[in-house]
Amino acid sequence: MSRDDVTALVLAQKKRKKLTWEGIAAELGMSPIWTHMVATGMGACPPDKAEILGRLLDLPEAAVEELQECPSKDWSRDVPTDPCIYRLYEIAGVFGPSFKALVHEKFGDGIMSAIDFDMVVSKVEDPKGDRVKVEMTGKFLPYKKW
Repeated sequence: MSRDDVTALVLAQKKRKKLTWEGIAAELGMSPIWTHMVATGMGACPPDKAEILGRLLDLPEAAVEELQECPSKDWSRDVPTDPCIYRLYEIAGVFGPSFKALVHEKFGDGIMSAIDFDMVVSKVEDPKGDRVKVEMTGKFLPYKKW
């Protein structure tokens, strides 16, 4: 099975079983954003988590094995060259589809405003090395129903 085949199967089974990413994540003991990211092909799933995901979604063994493979994280866009901006670009590329799925799951069909929006960047001291904390809030804007 290809990675795209597995992603399509995961999404179909999630829908068929009426599961949420939060519910699946709770079963895996992981965050919803991580769960969506690996389930849709943007990261490798550890064997124990892949087995649980396979059982939850009734996936064939070939799909469980493919979930454990290191993916190619490639998307077609102009890539910024500034290292700090590039990292945000990388985050959006890898976790963007997971973010979108969770926004839709929690709010419905729409977007987070980048106009009625705020972001806070703070420093969190950590013995393993200081961490960058980014907090963003934006008004939810539902799409109009025609």
